[in-house]
Amino acid sequence: MGGGEGRRLFPLTKERAKPAVPIAGKYRLVDIPISNCINSNIRRMYILTQFNSASLHRHLHDSYQFDRFSRGFVEVLAAQQTFGGSSWYQGTADAVRQNMRFLMQDQYDQIVILSGDQLYRLDFRHVLEQHLDTQADITIATIPVRRQDAKSLGIMAIDDDKRIVRFVEKPKEDAVLDSLRIQEPLRTKLSIPAGEDQLLASMGIYVFNKEVLRQALDNTMTDFGKHIIPESIAGRRVFAYVFQGYWEDVGTIRSFFDANLAMCTDKPSFNLFDRSPVYTHARFLPPARLVNSHVNQSLLADGSIITHSRLDHCIVGVRTFIDADCELRNTIIMGCDFLGSRTVASDDTDPMGIPHMRIGRRCKISRAIIDKNVRIGDDVVIEDKTGQPDVDAPTHYVRDGIVIIPKNTDIPAGTRI
Repeated sequence: MGGGEGRRLFPLTKERAKPAVPIAGKYRLVDIPISNCINSNIRRMYILTQFNSASLHRHLHDSYQFDRFSRGFVEVLAAQQTFGGSSWYQGTADAVRQNMRFLMQDQYDQIVILSGDQLYRLDFRHVLEQHLDTQADITIATIPVRRQDAKSLGIMAIDDDKRIVRFVEKPKEDAVLDSLRIQEPLRTKLSIPAGEDQLLASMGIYVFNKEVLRQALDNTMTDFGKHIIPESIAGRRVFAYVFQGYWEDVGTIRSFFDANLAMCTDKPSFNLFDRSPVYTHARFLPPARLVNSHVNQSLLADGSIITHSRLDHCIVGVRTFIDADCELRNTIIMGCDFLGSRTVASDDTDPMGIPHMRIGRRCKISRAIIDKNVRIGDDVVIEDKTGQPDVDAPTHYVRDGIVIIPKNTDIPAGTRI
């Protein structure tokens, strides 16, 4: 699923779909589910897109080309007008329904439906194995969550065989939350550690038998979580696959910011240094260049240049140039889409190619997200806005105390934010 408007991630979604938002300096969010599929030997993928999709389409085209002797593909199915209908996708279920002719034409028995904007590692072969062992019609990947997190997720109750017996979308009432808690001895059977109240939440990952999916969508219901899944529980074999690894739905600026910077720590929950790679666009850029700089707990992407500066807990995206005497802390720099012209380095003696994305001399930046292709002049100060109200300004936004500099913005020298 290629995502909707992504309003909670605005302004990062101002010019791109949510799955196209850059993460970890060199990837896009959509690379995570696609990589999980490739690493699970699932090689035939349709990406259903609709909103601000040009950047996402370009990335998918540039990144995922299977060889001619493979049956694998990553193909975009954009919302379109047809003789059968002229409306945009009205929800996740409606998006799949409008593309059923493509899903039904190939020879396979199961269809896996995934969100395009979540952060996790999961071998779908384990989910499919349980799906076949339990003779399920539908299997939903689930994860134990804390009570306070359950109010924004789809929560379910299961029996001892992991069959789903109840599903509630975003429960708010205390009595309902109490009734959905994971109880003993099921907690022990699932090897869930004892402690605070935990509930079983949907990860938005579904496995359908092909014919079951066709039947389940033979109606006008628009959403899987709100309509299709609750409707299916009563009359079909719907089971939960209980996943206990790292999973994050990076749906807000705060969750996106925290999840990214968590990758810089000594023992990240989402570890990029894993045997199962995360695939993305191959750019063939030079390695990062450091000149007399101090860098602590940070990720530096290819093609970046850092000179005489100090970085603490930062992500530096592709083709980023940070000039002398800068101090950056808890900051995400998304990098640049292209290299600048050949110019003169900051010491005025060594000509070299300088990326277009530039942070000028003596800048001090804390708790910020710098989107792509931004140019920041000398002596700019961007301060931590923790505890301050949200702001919409011509050159920046503030969300959850985090300053966001939108894509393609120029910040004049001497600016203080």
